[in-house]
Amino acid sequence: MRIFLDASGGDYAPAAPVEGALRALRADASLRILLAGPQQVLMPYLEGAGDVIERLTVVDAPEEITNHEPPVMAVRRKNRSPVVMGMLAVKKGEADGFVSCGSTGAVLAGAMFRLGRIPGVERPALAPMLPNGKGGFLLVDCGANVDCQPLWLAQFGLMGAAYMQGVMGIEIPRVGLVNIGAEAEKGNRLVKETYPLMETAPYLFVGNVEARDITMDMADVLVADGFSGNLILKFMEGVAGTLLGVIKHEIMADTRGKMGGLLLKPAFRRVANIFDYSEIGGAPLLGVAGAVVKAHGSSNSNAVAGAIRQAVKMVSGDVTRKITENLKRIVPPAQDTNEKNDEGAR
Repeated sequence: MRIFLDASGGDYAPAAPVEGALRALRADASLRILLAGPQQVLMPYLEGAGDVIERLTVVDAPEEITNHEPPVMAVRRKNRSPVVMGMLAVKKGEADGFVSCGSTGAVLAGAMFRLGRIPGVERPALAPMLPNGKGGFLLVDCGANVDCQPLWLAQFGLMGAAYMQGVMGIEIPRVGLVNIGAEAEKGNRLVKETYPLMETAPYLFVGNVEARDITMDMADVLVADGFSGNLILKFMEGVAGTLLGVIKHEIMADTRGKMGGLLLKPAFRRVANIFDYSEIGGAPLLGVAGAVVKAHGSSNSNAVAGAIRQAVKMVSGDVTRKITENLKRIVPPAQDTNEKNDEGAR
């Protein structure tokens, strides 16, 4: 298994990506990593990597795409950036998957224009795993597509189900649609038109899921447009941080709390790990013609290693093929009669 890792992207690059790569190599003897970035910058970080150096290839990628430049233009111009070189490596079969902690826009643009979409996919989607107390659920989309169409959402459900089958080992994933009510007739025009498409799609559709039920293990995959999905993602991150902070404050408020907190410390640590993104790795970019994982910009080495494991599981789980096979079974919505007449008149 060969994973192409962008060592220039992220808040703690190149230290965190390099250390994450070494962790992943030491944990998986069958893994090979193509580590991309300015060669003269990366080499000093590999001084203690003698035990795994034979399975690590340094790719000289001197150009960097930052968060402060237009991603599409940067992807077109910077052919020697890790993002562009990595996507092309996956496309050519020189690598099996790609991982980056860098610019989300650059990863999206690189995947779209250099790697390409799976035939039939309308829009790729970012899909992070989020906690629900019973293993977690996949949120599709979390921000790649702010304005969506019904067919896109129906495809998000299919892509999410394929990921949960291939990576998480769930034989029949439950797919839900985020809405303001459980009834089929509720919601805005987008979700109302999406509902019948998801009912007839080749996956187990469990209907609408209200915001208060998102963490109640009602679905393994939750579908939302990128605007709503991003709000859900960041709200959950904020609530988790606030809740853990309040618990810590109250424990330290008096002697009894401190004594009880000492006894419960292992349990609190486990709870904190559940909400820690570094334990998950990153968000897969579903719908592109290869395994692509976008890790958090502030990823530490543990999170990078987790993102690499995710990419490996996407490849071994054959997620791309599963999405491709099921795409044709989603019927596009019928065109409006007036629209058909307009086309005929032309």
